[in-house]
Amino acid sequence: MTTEISSLATLLASHGIELPADQLGLLDRYRILLWQWNSQLNLTRHTTLEKFVTRDVIDSVELATLLKAGERILDVGTGGGVPGLILSILRSDLSVCVCESTQKKAKAVQAMVEELQLPVQVFACRAEKILEEQTFHTLVARAVAPVAKILGWLEPHWPSFSRLLLIKGQRWVEERGEARHRGLLKPLELRRIASYRTPGNDSESVILSIEPSVANKG
Repeated sequence: MTTEISSLATLLASHGIELPADQLGLLDRYRILLWQWNSQLNLTRHTTLEKFVTRDVIDSVELATLLKAGERILDVGTGGGVPGLILSILRSDLSVCVCESTQKKAKAVQAMVEELQLPVQVFACRAEKILEEQTFHTLVARAVAPVAKILGWLEPHWPSFSRLLLIKGQRWVEERGEARHRGLLKPLELRRIASYRTPGNDSESVILSIEPSVANKG
């Protein structure tokens, strides 16, 4: 085990995360590639091992526990590949797709997918375009936009997916209020299905589940 992988394993273990050797190796290779590409593009602000683990990995691990076996996932606005690429590393049973409308970022993610040989499809376009032609079980997003804005984008496309999982920080209650005020939650049910603290961050992180209410399903 290289020094870098050993350091990653030790840091993960300190936060209660233990991964098989193959996943650990892929995760470390992804981290290296992400940082290499970040020197050319603005893909991430998490450029220390501590931040990579406490922000990117912990968020993705929490999300991974909420996905059912065999689900088809679309990561909306993946940026540098979080959480989509990490989900693919952690959960080989998932069918993971990611989308990124900034062409240079999408090309970087595609290059990382090819280098890591991950079974991930990369779309260099907005999610709305993909949802016009394809269907998914779950859409996931982190640090893309406020709840109201995301729901506005996706409002016409609910027939193409079953639920939306959003990783959010302390402003989630305020964002929920804005979405309610604009009437975007009337046909939907929003639930907080996970709550956790990320080390070094005083605020709570949550995962919100949004799906059509029972009256609006089918």
